[in-house]
Amino acid sequence: MKESIVKSDKPGLQGVRVLLGVTGSIAAYKAAEWVRELVKEEALVTVMMTDSACEFVSSLTFAALSGNRVYRQMFAEDPEGVMAHINLSRDTDILLIAPATAQTLSRLSHGMGDDLISTTVLAARKPVVICPAMNTNMFLHPASQQNLERLRSYGYQLVDPDSGSLACGEEGTGRLPEWDVAREALLGALTLNDLEGRKVVVTAGPTREALDPARYLTNRSSGKMGYALARAARRRGAKVTLVSGPVDLDAPPGIELVRVQSARQMESAVLEHAQGAAVVVKAAAVADYRPATAQEHKIKKKAEPMHLDLVKNNDILATLGQNRRPGQILVGFAAESQNHRQEGFRKLTEKGADLIVVNDILGSTTGFDVDTNQVTLVEQNQVTELPLMSKEGTANQILNRVVALLEQQ
Repeated sequence: MKESIVKSDKPGLQGVRVLLGVTGSIAAYKAAEWVRELVKEEALVTVMMTDSACEFVSSLTFAALSGNRVYRQMFAEDPEGVMAHINLSRDTDILLIAPATAQTLSRLSHGMGDDLISTTVLAARKPVVICPAMNTNMFLHPASQQNLERLRSYGYQLVDPDSGSLACGEEGTGRLPEWDVAREALLGALTLNDLEGRKVVVTAGPTREALDPARYLTNRSSGKMGYALARAARRRGAKVTLVSGPVDLDAPPGIELVRVQSARQMESAVLEHAQGAAVVVKAAAVADYRPATAQEHKIKKKAEPMHLDLVKNNDILATLGQNRRPGQILVGFAAESQNHRQEGFRKLTEKGADLIVVNDILGSTTGFDVDTNQVTLVEQNQVTELPLMSKEGTANQILNRVVALLEQQ
């Protein structure tokens, strides 16, 4: 079992030492953008390049973006470069090979050590993430596919290439994926898989309750907390289903995304996917009420006041609490403006949950539509006040308690 070096109170890849190996593909220009993104997150980046990679992007570019020397030769004459293949592998937390050409896949899969990158990978006892990028026919060739399988058998993590228009003018599989996909692969490789094999269902975002074809009732939820929880659970090895209301967020890589609009649609989807789930985290802000009737045509403005008849939506969390199977962990959220602890304990009892996450919606740095949060974790026999941190960090802290509850089952 690997040891996690991702700290739950730090955002993303901050402080992680990343050793990037760039090989000879036109996609090398994308790797330069990845270095920029890593540095933005305060990762410590060192770059190795093959000679062919330098035909596409200058080593000076990577040196300027990373702020560190770029290594090219296995036996450089200067003292720092003499044993680079050994020292670089020692002084890193993770190796990222991107883009990885067909030649690179062959080198690594056959254990060759004829250049700096392949020798460094051989010497490393650290996680290795490989991102292939090449022409479609080269990628699909049986030799390349066999090399990929062999690399997986070594314990290396392979990131599937994207499909689309390639530099050669063809359409197909072989594009270097977007940074978000690679970032998730890095974080997953660095995170302890303490939810390995578990099915986790997460809800996120608001619901929309239709008044007419033009209008609806909703709330201010952005879905950021739920999406952070889904990503964090997947990094820890879980098979994640994310049931999401309408949000302006990209679909997280590697996660089953179920999109819904109304509270009733969310209820149906959650109850279906909760079957067989080890953990259900209900982070969505579901509308408590809906219009008694959704009008077929747009409601016209009139001089007299307008009155809406509302009916109550079913309480999804309470329904889950009443019907959950033995051993299933149920986590609920409570968006509160006062009496946080009292409301947390009340909902813990009334809903039949194991953990209630109380979210302060009045703070400017907490609650809806911000990237940070400060929550209170309420359990039957303990209350934990978390400090202000990123929503990624908050998600990890919540999942730490989920893992502890699973271990107690």
